[in-house]
Amino acid sequence: MQGLQMTRIDAKFAALKAEGKKAFVSYIMAGDPDFDTSLEIVKGLPGAGVDVIELGLPFTDPMADGPTIQAAGQRALESGMTLQRTLDLARAFRESDDTTPIVLMGYYNPIYSRGVDTFLADAKAAGIDGLIVVDLPPEEDEELCLPAQAAGLNFIRLATPTTDDKRLPRVLQNTSGFVYYVSITGITGAAEAQATNVGPEVARIKSATDLPVIVGFGINTPDKSKAIASVADGAVVGSAIVSQIAEGKSVPDVLGFVKSLADGAHSA
Repeated sequence: MQGLQMTRIDAKFAALKAEGKKAFVSYIMAGDPDFDTSLEIVKGLPGAGVDVIELGLPFTDPMADGPTIQAAGQRALESGMTLQRTLDLARAFRESDDTTPIVLMGYYNPIYSRGVDTFLADAKAAGIDGLIVVDLPPEEDEELCLPAQAAGLNFIRLATPTTDDKRLPRVLQNTSGFVYYVSITGITGAAEAQATNVGPEVARIKSATDLPVIVGFGINTPDKSKAIASVADGAVVGSAIVSQIAEGKSVPDVLGFVKSLADGAHSA
């Protein structure tokens, strides 16, 4: 996106490229299972090798999420998590980490309810670097995407196996930060990604954009993380990490699992 100043996301990918490394991106639902535990986990992610943090915004009707992420959102909502508390969590993280990028991932309704201009100012002040809003197609770019870019936030778009060559330029038109390629059709956590299928699709997207292409959905082991990162600019893991939290694993155990996944991606 022309005119957008370099964000933490841009700086992180530039640094990784200079080192010849792939990115590891982790998804955590804000406030799952509660605010304090969630903040402790998020604070530990960079030390576990996470390059970019995707912070889920709990929502009552998460239509694109599978059962694992839906349950995490429900736990977070029941523990009192709101959009404001999610921004508070990001702000608390920023007190000790001013470099790790945070991407807020969720749905448009809570943002719309707060008011786009107010939300963007608050998100920027809290240290949010980018947005993934799964229910706003490119046709709605004037709603949030363009104002977000103007406010200095990356707007990251999803591409999927069904994003054909006719649709792809529209998807990429106002995208910045990186492109998130969804490796499988359907909801999150539903199937496993295969590098042999993903590689050609990543190459197709990269032929149409200079942005990094990060692959998520269906990555749940260090070997899978390595395999996917080897054919892309990095890997995203969400449901597998959220499952550890759902099982009541300790924070050190969760972060140990995250580190194994990050090590996989970084060894690609």
